[in-house]
Amino acid sequence: MDSDLARLRQELEAAIAGLTEISMAQAPKGKWNSAQILEHLFLTYKNTNRGLAKCLEKGTPLATAATLKQRVGTLLVVNLGYMPGGAKAPERAVPRGMPSEEVRETIFAEIQRMESGLNDCERRFGAGTKIMDHPILGPLTANQWRKFHWVHGRHHARQIRERRNAPTNG
Repeated sequence: MDSDLARLRQELEAAIAGLTEISMAQAPKGKWNSAQILEHLFLTYKNTNRGLAKCLEKGTPLATAATLKQRVGTLLVVNLGYMPGGAKAPERAVPRGMPSEEVRETIFAEIQRMESGLNDCERRFGAGTKIMDHPILGPLTANQWRKFHWVHGRHHARQIRERRNAPTNG
């Protein structure tokens, strides 16, 4: 597995290790709990995998031209590794109440599936080709997708650790 996605897996495994169902359900008032954060990540991986499958099925990249705002976002997140906080998740990545045990059982398979799909797209379309659009950052190459998911996952793993270590309002 690519180093960014391998690091993502390790980061998430460490963040959720030893968390109970009760601790997964705790969060500061008005914030997602750890189970919801994990489900959000799962949904982002699942949606990326759907997009990759669509590119491969159609036999062509589905990326559009980037706007200036998207280029700046990509520079911050992908190139500099900075994930700004407080951004609203796209509707398709908002948690819907999937049982946390189910998310734990399936999330790592989605990461593996994503790596396979990204590798297939790279082989088919070329490593430097923008393969599809991220809903906020716009068009990304396979490697940029890997880096995005690493930075995004690290950001949320940090939040899971904070919830583990902070008093909450349940």
